[in-house]
Amino acid sequence: MTTHLDPQEALRLINEGALLIDVREPDEHARERIPDAKLVPLSRLTTPLDRNEAQQLIFHCRSGSRTGAAADKLAAAAGGEAYILRGGLDAWQAAGLPVLRDPRRPIEMMRQVQIAAGGLVVLGVGLGALLHPGFYALSGFVGAGLVFAGTTGTCGMARMLALAPWNRMARA
Repeated sequence: MTTHLDPQEALRLINEGALLIDVREPDEHARERIPDAKLVPLSRLTTPLDRNEAQQLIFHCRSGSRTGAAADKLAAAAGGEAYILRGGLDAWQAAGLPVLRDPRRPIEMMRQVQIAAGGLVVLGVGLGALLHPGFYALSGFVGAGLVFAGTTGTCGMARMLALAPWNRMARA
């Protein structure tokens, strides 16, 4: 069972000893996070969590979409009732609650992939329309890569972007 909490309700429970768990990926958490939130990526959440004396577990993501969609998985990980921060990190910030930011960290890998893929598709279409229809193949190649990534869980573009200088410096 899950219960959705507004940021102020979540803060009250945290002050009473609840454990706040960030289910986003490590690159997202490194760039921006709620102080003292424990990182347990949803993609790696497979077993019940150790509560460490916390009576309640509160889960959050960026906007509340991931936690809402994974409510049953979070309840299972909590070993019972799970609390979800309604609106996620975005709502926490909008409520004026503290957030730690590290602007030296690159933007999240998924956003980098979206920017690169979108840019390549637009480039392929533009060059295909202006120079030669063969450039449309670039857009088709990127589209096929996205389908492959979605069906297999393996993204070649993310692997290439991870080697980019701005991402290598962030890991150091």
